[in-house]
Amino acid sequence: MRDTQATAVVETRLVHDLHRRVSTVLAETAARPAASVAALTELRDFLVVQLETHHECEDHILWPMVEDRAPGTAEPLARLSAEHDQLDAALDALAEAPIDGTDRTALVDSAVALRDLVHTHLEHEEPVLLPALREHVSEEAWEGFVRQVRAATPDVGTHLLVGFLEQVGTPEEADIVLRDVPAPVRAALREQAQGTLDRLTGDG
Repeated sequence: MRDTQATAVVETRLVHDLHRRVSTVLAETAARPAASVAALTELRDFLVVQLETHHECEDHILWPMVEDRAPGTAEPLARLSAEHDQLDAALDALAEAPIDGTDRTALVDSAVALRDLVHTHLEHEEPVLLPALREHVSEEAWEGFVRQVRAATPDVGTHLLVGFLEQVGTPEEADIVLRDVPAPVRAALREQAQGTLDRLTGDG
């Protein structure tokens, strides 16, 4: 799993599964009266930042790199970028939806719409991207992309990143993505994430 190209696939799948999971949790908890406004806001803001940054880095960094190395990917990647535009519009609606107050209809509707788009988009993306990463992207190129993504991602919801990565991946897979996070810091972030999740379900 730690050979270069397999690592690129593992990291990509794990981040995609994180997006699936976070969008699902938000859609499921947005309508719960017991869900904390603060916790919903944390989760919504984290999801918006994660997806906006992810799409931008794919469109401007990863797609050109893959197109240069994997013949025949330009057209399907262009279609995926068009889907990014749809997702970004859905993210705008989610970011603008009010969370405080008793009426969360707009939040629920926008969260459900985004979840459905995320799941459909990833079903389209993975059959194109994962083989290209496995067969054509070198260790140096992948590590360079990861560094650029980390530099571009705002520091929003780091505890949720840790908590959800550990939920969706095996310990070995989570270790790959979180390899630069010291164990004591990771433990503290994990505990913080659990607190947020407890407040989403009304258990905290």
